[in-house]
Amino acid sequence: MSVSRYADAGRATWTTPDGRQVTYVRRRLLPAAGSIAIARVHEVRPGERVDTIAAAELGDAELSWLLADANLAMRPSELGRPGRRLSIPAARA
Repeated sequence: MSVSRYADAGRATWTTPDGRQVTYVRRRLLPAAGSIAIARVHEVRPGERVDTIAAAELGDAELSWLLADANLAMRPSELGRPGRRLSIPAARA
């Protein structure tokens, strides 16, 4: 079972001028460089996608966001360039 990138971001409520309450997910910042333990490095091969790398390396294709965090990328799609060396995060507790 995967966990959302925004699971720990928290929620807030904004009150519109007409009094309606709107709940939203708080902004989430990338983790600080070096704050994620790295287990190994994976070199992206031609034809690989970030979701298939996440499935092979982390056991869940939906954890591609964790690859993005470990590599300080805003979007997982930024990581799929062949030849790029991706830091693979250590297992989460």
